[in-house]
Amino acid sequence: MTDPIEIELPLWKGKPPLTHNQRLHRMEEARRTKYVREAVGWAAKAAKLGHHRHITVQLHYAPGDNRTRRDAPNLTATSKPAIDGLVDAGLVHDDNDDYVTEIMPIIHRGQGQPRRLWLTITITEETTK
Repeated sequence: MTDPIEIELPLWKGKPPLTHNQRLHRMEEARRTKYVREAVGWAAKAAKLGHHRHITVQLHYAPGDNRTRRDAPNLTATSKPAIDGLVDAGLVHDDNDDYVTEIMPIIHRGQGQPRRLWLTITITEETTK
């Protein structure tokens, strides 16, 4: 196992692009999904992370305040297209359980810290080539 690698995800008007509570028009949802998927794919390619047998991925969100009424599982709507972007970049062969373990997202509360959305990727199994 290696140290976690961080990849920044773009915020959408200061918030995560997708949550399970949103009621977006299907075209808007598709646009945001593509936005996340492509941003993560390009960031992973730029980081030159290579191809691996298995990775563990976790989404993190720092909203920049201490509000407590946030539900971390809602962020899986953003983490799914982010993981698809990692597959698009060739980091793993597919996004099923044989290749990717997804850990529940974390919300980092804290007044005054910058708003931020990012993935941590841990390579849990190197490619056997």
